[in-house]
Amino acid sequence: MAGVYGIDIGTSNFKMFSKDKDKILNEKNIIAIANKTEIFAFGDEAFEMYEKAPDNIVVSYPVKFGVIADIENMQTLLEKFTEKQSESKKLTGPSEFYIAVPTDITEVEKRAFYEIVVDAKVKAKNVYIVDKPVADAIGAGIDVTAAKGVMVVNIGADTTEISVLSLGGIVLSKSVKIGGNKLDDSIITTVRKYYNLVIGSKTAENLKKQLGSAVQVDESFAKGFGRNIVSGLPVCVDISSDIIYNAIVDPLHSIMDSIKVILERTPPELAADIINMGIYVTGGTSNISNLERFIKEETNLNVNIVENPSESVVRGLMGVVNNPQFRHLAYTPQEKIYE
Repeated sequence: MAGVYGIDIGTSNFKMFSKDKDKILNEKNIIAIANKTEIFAFGDEAFEMYEKAPDNIVVSYPVKFGVIADIENMQTLLEKFTEKQSESKKLTGPSEFYIAVPTDITEVEKRAFYEIVVDAKVKAKNVYIVDKPVADAIGAGIDVTAAKGVMVVNIGADTTEISVLSLGGIVLSKSVKIGGNKLDDSIITTVRKYYNLVIGSKTAENLKKQLGSAVQVDESFAKGFGRNIVSGLPVCVDISSDIIYNAIVDPLHSIMDSIKVILERTPPELAADIINMGIYVTGGTSNISNLERFIKEETNLNVNIVENPSESVVRGLMGVVNNPQFRHLAYTPQEKIYE
């Protein structure tokens, strides 16, 4: 089925929309390969097997720190997700693809995003690139083409991208290798230290969702399942929200420091716009409770947590496709390099 597709290839989740359909596909960007060659499962189904599979099934994420690390598997995933989104095994006719690409990566890494689609079996007629922060801002409902300064902070799984935009372009951008996964790792280490309990990354993520807060709140508890270091036996422990807060507060402060660095470097006229509009926060990890309060206390600026933040970029790509005033924000890599 030929069509127009928008893709946000995230470290943790793969988001895709098709112009013909009104739904966004949002699944885990993960693949399970059995016996080194056959595709056993992909997406959410493969995520169920993560950290639970036998030796002959390798479950892996092809994207690390926002950059494609495993091109072959990423191509396979792209083909599978496109089939799933178009609800047809056969992609007939040439399609157009719009891909969101992080800005703070090298030209070679950007090219990889482009070539993954060009070289895949998805019959791409045209492949366009949209800078991720630009798509993010459009998805948050901002007119990025205006002469106004906009600050967007996208807190993803492996990276946090902080950008200041104006007139459809990026004025300043900084990417920090801290995101939701770093918080999970920190929770694993802290829980091990305080409770002598070894937990997996899924348990850590659940504890983060249940108990995680960016500012200190009244203590509450949730169950953590894992293995006791001393006895080696599986146990269930009541985990305190205070311990989780102690685990995530340092990485959150590191993100905050980078936001302040960008604010300090922002030209005064654009800074005035940011004071008026506030900071826009997107990305899956921005769902942590009280994050808004934390950023506001640290910067004295208003904070807008975008609705359904993990899909903000892919919604922005929909905006680029459907809205003629944003169409010029999509480009093919060659133009950008040789201009």
